[in-house]
This record gives sequence, C-alpha cells and structure tokens, in this order.
Amino acid sequence: MSASTATTASPSASVTALTRRARRRSAALGVAAWVVGIGFCLPALWMVLTSFHAEADAATNPPSLAAALTLDGYRTFFGGGGGPTPWPPLVNSLAASFFSTVLVLLLALPAAYALSIRRVRKWTDVMFFFLSTKMLPVVAGLLPVYLFAKNTGLLDNIWLLVLLYTSMNLPIAVWMMQSFLADVPVSIIEAAQVDGARLPTVLRRVVAPVAGPGIAATALICFIFSWNELLFARVLTGVVAGTAPVHLTTFVTSQGLFLAQLCAASVVVSLPVLVAGYAAQDKLVQGLSLGAVK
Repeated sequence: MSASTATTASPSASVTALTRRARRRSAALGVAAWVVGIGFCLPALWMVLTSFHAEADAATNPPSLAAALTLDGYRTFFGGGGGPTPWPPLVNSLAASFFSTVLVLLLALPAAYALSIRRVRKWTDVMFFFLSTKMLPVVAGLLPVYLFAKNTGLLDNIWLLVLLYTSMNLPIAVWMMQSFLADVPVSIIEAAQVDGARLPTVLRRVVAPVAGPGIAATALICFIFSWNELLFARVLTGVVAGTAPVHLTTFVTSQGLFLAQLCAASVVVSLPVLVAGYAAQDKLVQGLSLGAVK
C-alpha cells in the first residue's frame, strides 16, 4: 500500500516542481522585461527632468537630481525671453507631415491593391524595386535635390518638403500595406464587383474598412518619419519653411549648448508624436500584428 502511494505521489511532486520552476522563470522574465523597459525610458525621463532645471543646474557634472525646478526653459522656448517664436516651425512640421502622409496613403493604397489582391506581372520584382529605392544614402541625393529646388525656385518652400517626404515614405507604405491587404478576403471584393462597384468604390468602401488598422499603422509610421526628418529640412529651408527639428538646432550656438532649453524644446516637439501614438495605439497594435496569427 505504501509503495503504491509513493508511486502515485512522485508524479504529482514532479508536476508541482515543474510548475514552480515555470513560475520562477516567468517571474524572472517579467522582471527582466521591466528592467529593459525602464532602461529604454530613462533617457526620455532624464530629458523631461532636465527641461525643468535652470541652465546652471543642467550643466553641472555630475548632474544634480535635487536641483530646483523651474519653467524657464519652456518660457524661453515659447519666446518668453524675447527669442524667436516656435509656432511657425511647429506648424510647418505639422503641415508637411500631415499632407505627405495623406498623399502617401492615396498612392500606396491602389499600389498595394495591385501588388497583393489583383497582382500584376512580376509583382515581386516591383516590390524589390520599391525596397531598392531605400538603399540609396540620403546624403547622395541631397545635392541633386538642392540644385533642382534652386533652379525651380522651390527653396524654403513647404510643398517641396511635402513632395520629398511623400517620395521617401511611399516605398515603406507600399511594403507595409501590401502585407496588410494580402489578408483581405478576395470573396468580399468579388461580391462588391458583382454588385457593380468599381475600383475606387471597392478601395473606399470594402478594402479600406477591412484593412483599417493596417492603414492606421502605416499612416502613423509615415507621420513620425516625416516629423523627425532633419537633413533635407535643414538644407532646403530657411526662414519661411523651417520645421521643428530645424528649430531645435538653433539651441546649439557659438555661445554654447543651452541644455535645459534644448530639453524643453525636445519635450514639446515630441508631444505631437506621442499624442498621435497614444490615440492610435489600439489601431497600431492591430495593424502591426495583422496576419501574424492565422
């Protein structure tokens, strides 16, 4: 009797040990994930803290965590000390990012439809051609674009940035949306065509609602890329069409680096992207994971 009891007890004991080991492993992985997440957030948190310090406290080495907090950096950024106002660069960045994102979506949606649902001949070659356009270093195309803008009178023009950002983000958008539209059921498209719907109607009323999360994810990524772009905006713009990233470079002067003001400006410039990402976070997760689980 005792032998049988020992025999039946040993498997349950091993199962309990395995369960405890799995719980410890999951707990360790959870702690490691939290540590890595906090490590990624530390630079941003440090930037926010520095933005509330005075310039003298921000420039100390090692930095002082217990320094007095102030809003002088934000007042200076918004022109409180007689400096330039940041609103024109912010509006320029918003306009260039918004209009370029809209143009990218209008062009990428039918292109992705032709490459995923109604596939053209040698569609894989077309996809790799789009990808190859991103392999060219941006600096290599800077001089030709500058000469073109100079000869056509488009220097310091926000619409030149809109066209550039559209061409830069279009390959990425086509690649992303092609994978999203590939998961759209062809049967509902054929049903709409049987009912007499033409291609614009199919794209607007059938494909776009089904692939809505993927379109939202693509739009957010293109908006972020356009908002953060600096090189072309720095070279091709001046007083009229300068963007927010270009405005940030004005805090690095011959008199030195105004660290607190730069951190305050960086926080303000980062807010639109953070707000857009937070507002579309559910669509972004759905879009990026679309097709991951069959």
